[in-house]
Amino acid sequence: MKYFRLFLLTSLITTLVHSREFAPFDNGLNDFESYQDKVAALKELGYNGTTWRPGDTQEFLIELDKADLQLYATYVVLRATPDGCPIPQVVMDEIRVLRGRNTVIWLTIVGETSDKIALEAIRTISTLAKTNDLRVALYPHYGFKIDTVATALQFTKLINESHVGVSFNLCHFLKQNDEADLEATLQSAAANLFLVSVNGADRGDTQSMNWDQLIQPLGEGSFDTSRALDLLDEINYKGPVLLQCYNIDQPDNVHLQRSMAAWKQVK
Repeated sequence: MKYFRLFLLTSLITTLVHSREFAPFDNGLNDFESYQDKVAALKELGYNGTTWRPGDTQEFLIELDKADLQLYATYVVLRATPDGCPIPQVVMDEIRVLRGRNTVIWLTIVGETSDKIALEAIRTISTLAKTNDLRVALYPHYGFKIDTVATALQFTKLINESHVGVSFNLCHFLKQNDEADLEATLQSAAANLFLVSVNGADRGDTQSMNWDQLIQPLGEGSFDTSRALDLLDEINYKGPVLLQCYNIDQPDNVHLQRSMAAWKQVK
């Protein structure tokens, strides 16, 4: 009976983990020229969807919908100055195109500006997103105004809206933090965590590493990515896991295959 209960518990955990959705960033689809080719590659490799950026989203959505694939996020970068942080028309159009979809506005801000100006821009996006039944996740990016999970959480608390949260990006975390802080960082974000991205990476003095060491196909590098995935279960994160593919020096079909093979092993 003891072993039977253990078997049931193991099976339940395996089922929960295996149900998590997995999708690469759109920067892992550059080798596939047409929307149809991108979608066909995602489908063939077993991914659940991808991300995108403001622009020709409507055309891409048509192909994703045909294949029953998800657009998990659209990556919005606002460029701020000390005088302001304008919202481009293409961003406002993007939010309206995505109305009612389960797509997150993945928002970050780059440029030297005050917290007040940044907050006003976030609030503007937040209001427009809410009107269109969408969520916003602040994207921590090394060297940006929104740089760390802690910074993103500060802005999220000031906005104080349930549809505004944060994302965790492993490569940007490692570039700015000691890996020993991984557990505390994810736990601090747990209640507001909308999106998570991972990839292969190296261990060590990660803050001094270049991006080619911090962004590798999943399963490569000396950092144990399964440690982060296990933590997602501990904090009861239910969302998708996204795959950072920026500037990986391999053909897209090769590194995407390798990452999927690793996903099947570590998930």
